Amino acid sequence: MKHVELFSGIGGFRQALNLIQKDFDISFECVAFSEIEKNAITTYKANYDTADEIEMGDIVSFNSDEENIRNLHFDLLTGGFPCQPFSMMGEQKGFADTRGTMFFEIEKILRVKKEQGEQIPFVILENVKNLYTHDKGNTFSTIKKHLENLGYSFFSSIFNTENFALAQKRNRIIMFATTKDLPDDFEFSAEKIKQVFDAHIEEFQSIYKQKTTLDVLDKEVSEKYFLSERLKPTILSNGTAGFKSNSKINLLTARPLCATMHKMHRACQDNYFSQEFITSNDPFLYLQHEYTKEEEATHLIRKLTPEEAFNLQGFPKDFCKKSRELKISDSALYKQAGNAVSVNVIYAIIYYLFVNQKLGV
Repeated sequence: MKHVELFSGIGGFRQALNLIQKDFDISFECVAFSEIEKNAITTYKANYDTADEIEMGDIVSFNSDEENIRNLHFDLLTGGFPCQPFSMMGEQKGFADTRGTMFFEIEKILRVKKEQGEQIPFVILENVKNLYTHDKGNTFSTIKKHLENLGYSFFSSIFNTENFALAQKRNRIIMFATTKDLPDDFEFSAEKIKQVFDAHIEEFQSIYKQKTTLDVLDKEVSEKYFLSERLKPTILSNGTAGFKSNSKINLLTARPLCATMHKMHRACQDNYFSQEFITSNDPFLYLQHEYTKEEEATHLIRKLTPEEAFNLQGFPKDFCKKSRELKISDSALYKQAGNAVSVNVIYAIIYYLFVNQKLGV
């Protein structure tokens, strides 16, 4: 099955497809990918062999010449199109934001291929949970309507990463569209796919299977990842009179990773861990610990490393290695991890669709 990965980032969809191929001998070939962020492209090309693939670059520029689209031949289109216009953390401008119009570039590719007589049978898209409710549901309804108007059956559900053997809580909407005939009882839901995933998890040899953050955290890391005495009071505080929060560290399930992890937010937003929790023979003594002012001064507390952040998204820790060799900074790697699609979620969906339900057969 030939695959085009749009808004690829570091290749979360591609990584999942590669692992499915390894575990179940199903052929997936990436023929083209698009990305505009140069550091993400560096990491992508450092970890995947893209020598014979079309590097689409800026999708708007690529699509401006429809002959570029007609020269693409593929069966599966995937993409985590920009989420900032719909995110609770942003201004929620939606389609009024240039990045929010990227869905229509996806639609253009699908329309041109249909007009060419090569309608793409499978589409899988990812975005933030808030897409469902943005603009009182109108944004989501528009996406659904446009895909249905192109002849697709459309499905969607909200998937939580922690339900698919990764130690991170992260809710994302996954949309699946297909032109294939489906069984009358076909169901595309996070609950159904988790049920299938859990039933077959012993067959999944290539994915990471984490029960807690302790499966990810390295016992020894560089000193630069530890909080300074100056930063500790701010990072661990519960806020001020105008902003109160419940800052806890040492969580067994990590908070959602964000693209701005390198900025080091308070411990109510980002993930921080004490060295006692990581190295203790009884780490449960330190669960969700709230340190007193006196304790802050005597305990070593650190943030995630980029390698650990990648791992919490389902990538191997050495995914960063080649990027580091190419002088990609920690801040860029944190951004890449925060923007990535969680590999295990996509793996579970691909398994359900193409192994369990045999839709590609």
